[in-house]
Amino acid sequence: MALRHAVLAALLDEELSGYQLAKSFDMGVANFWHALPQQLYAELAKLEADGLVTGREVVQDTRPNKRLFRVTKAGLAELERFAAASAKPSFMRDDLLVKVQASDLIDSDEVIAQLEERAAFAGAKVELFGSLLRKIRGDRSEEEFLRHGERIGPYLTCLRGLAFEQGNRDWCERTAAILRERRPSADDRLED
Repeated sequence: MALRHAVLAALLDEELSGYQLAKSFDMGVANFWHALPQQLYAELAKLEADGLVTGREVVQDTRPNKRLFRVTKAGLAELERFAAASAKPSFMRDDLLVKVQASDLIDSDEVIAQLEERAAFAGAKVELFGSLLRKIRGDRSEEEFLRHGERIGPYLTCLRGLAFEQGNRDWCERTAAILRERRPSADDRLED
């Protein structure tokens, strides 16, 4: 997947400025694609040059003018081509896992602290995704929303983000507890 597809998908529902797109990425798309605002602005320029999005200038009285972008028919066709291509399997590459792998032979205190920090971060993301899911579905139950909601794609990707962060949080908490329990006592370390 290229950033262009994530940007096109983020622009499907409404026109957005670059600033709004960056906010949208932070709230919804970031659970499956991370991009810095500078990358988003550069990608918008490329997409516009390729005819996949169109931008229009909005004159503002008290603020600088802004450009709003929307997906074109060519952009939608690009998303169709992308959706038809087979998806590559995802893979994990995480430096914390390397540290845990080595934790039997190194001082695990710092690894435990990093696991606890990651668990707290994941817990905050769980709360964020829960809030976002409630906002998306409104006063409907999840079942009702999934059956009758107008656009469920953003909801489904948010559910994946929630499950991912719940798994991260749970694994980090359990791993930290195991390492803490197995940590050698001060007396054992002195014998070495």
